Amino acid sequence: MSLSSSSSGSGPANENANASVILFTGFPGFLGRELLPRVLGREPELSALCVVQQKFMVQARAAVAELSAAAPALTGRIELAIGDITLQGLGLPAGTAARVRDVYHLAAIYDLAVPSALADKVNVGGTRNVLDFAERCPGLRRVHYVSTCYVSGRYTGIFSETDLEKGQRFNNHYESTKHLAEVVVRQRMAAGLPATIYRPAVVVGDSRTGATQKLDGPYYLIKWLLRQGRVALLPFIGDPSRFRFNMVPCDFVVDAITYLSGLPESLGQTYALADPDPPTCEEVLDLMAAAVDKRVLRVPLSPRLARAAIRRVPGVHRLLQLPAELVDYMEHPTHYDSRATHAALAAAGIHPGRFADHVKVMVAFTRAHMQVSSAAMA
Repeated sequence: MSLSSSSSGSGPANENANASVILFTGFPGFLGRELLPRVLGREPELSALCVVQQKFMVQARAAVAELSAAAPALTGRIELAIGDITLQGLGLPAGTAARVRDVYHLAAIYDLAVPSALADKVNVGGTRNVLDFAERCPGLRRVHYVSTCYVSGRYTGIFSETDLEKGQRFNNHYESTKHLAEVVVRQRMAAGLPATIYRPAVVVGDSRTGATQKLDGPYYLIKWLLRQGRVALLPFIGDPSRFRFNMVPCDFVVDAITYLSGLPESLGQTYALADPDPPTCEEVLDLMAAAVDKRVLRVPLSPRLARAAIRRVPGVHRLLQLPAELVDYMEHPTHYDSRATHAALAAAGIHPGRFADHVKVMVAFTRAHMQVSSAAMA
């Protein structure tokens, strides 16, 4: 984490340092990069101020240039400031809060294997710092906070959009700290902070192009299949017909947040951006096998044996290139009730589609970009 607190603008946005802005964290991350131009398109009188760590500034400037080239109306409307959500005040210059009208907080450590201390520092402490900053903005309209469906942990049964603390246990520090962060957001909302919460399920690439920023989660299985010959071995965990795997394409998530965040009635709401009818793990494996166009032999593994082998048996992790943490999601016991979200999105015709309809573009993108990392931005 960079601890720099100096500011660094990008382009003509610096010439209007007193203009009202929408504050973004998580840029130039994949969702932030896609969401930012859509929100600015809806708010033509505002600019964006993106809080960016020093080490990502070159990448952020390149992203701004690409966005402005694709949409000239964005030119001069995206300002970059070196900062860090783990610092009080976000490391931003004095007076910044007076300019902010809305806050979109997307920054987090999206890594199932993240150590506890780092997850707590970024996901919980960072969120607390963003909320503290927002509360000092005299012109604040709303905070838009991106959480995750997996604040549910391993809750068995139906987890509604209003559920949060259900006595659940968690698979990893990512889940537990995102849960704690949402607890903090809910506490501030109860105390009067205007906010809306968005909980995506597992986010995969664009449903039309397959494009994504990192190949993790279900992409580990796709890459495993693609690395093999005409006959591919496919490990499956436990009973894949019992559990479901909830994935949504990133364009659905971005379209949904863009639309919902513009509704006055979304204030104070929590939305589960999930597939209302997700495929079973068995269906996911079958669809992936068909999409890679190989003969697949399925190899059953018990969850306990799979985790132990990946973590402890020399050479297994290097061979499979599957993280042990992925095993937990092949036997995930939670079903997400997203009926209220999809009712709200119906008027705009926004729907995640079916995994069967975009698995082929996921495979095609992965096949063409096997070198893309699975590492989180941190």
